[in-house]
Amino acid sequence: MELQQVILVDEQDEPAGTMEKMEAHRQGLLHRAFSIFIFNSKGDLLLQRRAINKYHSGGLWSNSCCSHPEPGEETVVAARRRLKEEMGFTTHLDKIFEFIYKAEFSNGLTEYEFDHVFAGRYEGSIDYNKEEVMDYCYKSLADIRDELRNHPDSFSKWFCVAFPKIEEWWRSNRKTMIA
Repeated sequence: MELQQVILVDEQDEPAGTMEKMEAHRQGLLHRAFSIFIFNSKGDLLLQRRAINKYHSGGLWSNSCCSHPEPGEETVVAARRRLKEEMGFTTHLDKIFEFIYKAEFSNGLTEYEFDHVFAGRYEGSIDYNKEEVMDYCYKSLADIRDELRNHPDSFSKWFCVAFPKIEEWWRSNRKTMIA
């Protein structure tokens, strides 16, 4: 089995080479990633609970889907592919913003990512990959905000960073997402 490669980038998201994913996380090198936030027609956000066996943040709640594009793969193409692989559905995705974050984990890995954030809408059935996801639910942004305030350790570190940005984006784009 071939090991997954990530795209190393600089702070302007310019490619600077490739590296095996786990090695990039061990060295804490900046690499390209994406996060997907799926809403339903009520404006609730689809959350997934990461499978326990994930290399970090297992069992924590997070955004609808996230991963890394492969070398030579457009980020939006990778996002659509991974959404299908993890959650079992496809939908239109719009890029809404990007940000850089860095988080260290107790297992010695570091996430240092240039994160491209996509949003979409979906109402259908979900047939999630049990190797990647252990549970899912839709929740209102207000309920998520309360849970983050009261139980931040129940969520992935990048979700805690991204959620306030999503709320800010949602205030300006709510009508187009639930129309």
